[in-house]
Amino acid sequence: MLVSDKLSETGLAILRKAPGFTVDVKTGMKPEELIAAIPSYDALIIRSATTVTPEVISAATNLKLIGRAGVGVDNVDVKAASARGIVVMNTPGGNTVTTAEHTIAMMMSLARQIPSASASVKSGKWEKKFMGTELSGKTLGVIGLGRIGALVVKRAHGLEMKIIGHDPFINAAAAENMGVELVSLDELFARSDFITLHTVLTPETKKLIGRESIAKMKKGVRIINCARGALIDEEALAEAIKDKKVAGAALDVFNSEPPSDSPLVGLDEVVCAPHLGASTYEAQENVAIAVAEQTVEYFNAGVIQNAVNVPSIAPELLTLLRPYVSLGEKLGSFAAQIADGGLKKIEITYMGELASVSAAPVTQSVIKGILEVYLGKTVNFVNAPILAESRGIVVSSVTSSVKRHFSALLGLKLTTDTQELYTEGSVFGDNAPRLVKMDDFNLEAKLSGAMIVSVNNDKPGVIGAIGTFLGKKGINIAAFELSRTELGGKAVSIVTVDTSPSPDDLKEMAAIPNVVKVKVATI
Repeated sequence: MLVSDKLSETGLAILRKAPGFTVDVKTGMKPEELIAAIPSYDALIIRSATTVTPEVISAATNLKLIGRAGVGVDNVDVKAASARGIVVMNTPGGNTVTTAEHTIAMMMSLARQIPSASASVKSGKWEKKFMGTELSGKTLGVIGLGRIGALVVKRAHGLEMKIIGHDPFINAAAAENMGVELVSLDELFARSDFITLHTVLTPETKKLIGRESIAKMKKGVRIINCARGALIDEEALAEAIKDKKVAGAALDVFNSEPPSDSPLVGLDEVVCAPHLGASTYEAQENVAIAVAEQTVEYFNAGVIQNAVNVPSIAPELLTLLRPYVSLGEKLGSFAAQIADGGLKKIEITYMGELASVSAAPVTQSVIKGILEVYLGKTVNFVNAPILAESRGIVVSSVTSSVKRHFSALLGLKLTTDTQELYTEGSVFGDNAPRLVKMDDFNLEAKLSGAMIVSVNNDKPGVIGAIGTFLGKKGINIAAFELSRTELGGKAVSIVTVDTSPSPDDLKEMAAIPNVVKVKVATI
């Protein structure tokens, strides 16, 4: 084992006591030093300081496992590791309590101007100008009701706050069980006295807090961000604070860190922290113990826990099921990105040859693909079913001997608050996952790249208008799949493009005559 970042002694002790393990701790290695050393090791244990590049993985001729003591694996080239058959594990859940508590601490510091008051006293002054605001009775808007968001909600109830929340992937019943009123994003902006962010960073959530959203907020709102810096347009927030539209902000994360050029750092109304969300002794102990125990279980018992790139599959079934595991994940991701509303049910149907094998890993991959759309890389093959259950999502699977034109078919029906979406996928001879059915439309589209899904009235000129529009935007078409149910009825087109359209591009496409709905799924 090579431990290349600082790990607690408790975690190291677990590794050192395991039979057959030799543990080397070498922190602060330069990239070239890591590349030179890595061929000797079977496992690499890291935190955030070490970057595992394709060059490192290429040199890691004996490496079987990369263990990340923490949630994020942004510093690991997971694709390169997967290509080499290296399992990448993380430790989700180890710092959720810590981050939730930090959010509450930042909110209270912001409400009572504690950092400014403390700095004033330490400078020799005794000023009574630091007027605060009570949290009791105020409305807290929580964007993202995953594990951390749910813990923030629980603690905010103890402060007697009114809680409203927005999460496109949670249904009203699950939110009600948390004591949260589920609302639209616009309503959350309009009603909240405090807004806290606990969502993953996606193209849709980037700069979620910007000029347009701030204009919808009530005057005097306060914003807390302990999630991802890029969720906030820093220029827009700074302007809003100077204009007194926003009373203040508490930020643990920034667009670039350290935030030397951020316009927010110099404002008295902003409470800043240097990305301390996971920085408690308890959290560091938890992730160290978790990664150590997972590593021991993997090498001594062959048990894969919290893997981000491989499901738990017995070696003898891995070759058979691998293409369908990939299909399940991609079909789930596609359906989740196309569906509207809060998800209530996931129904999976195994048809043909898939009905005769134990397809539990495929079920895991479907759920992972769905949940990852909204929860990001914290979802893996192990915790996906647990996360679905905790969010009130019912998962079921059935088998069928139906083959139709395919030796094996995977059916997936998503039931949301507003619709039912049915899709089918299969694996062709090249092992490439394909979408072969969406609702009543028969298709043959590769589940790969940026896929624009357009539902339209079956009228002349629609397809040409879509192609012309994409051409004007400089978006190159890689593939174009068409289907319709009947002449003059509804039609669907799936356009695979080289570059994903922007949200504004999709709005313009939806305005094309006879286009009913446009969505994009990036696989």
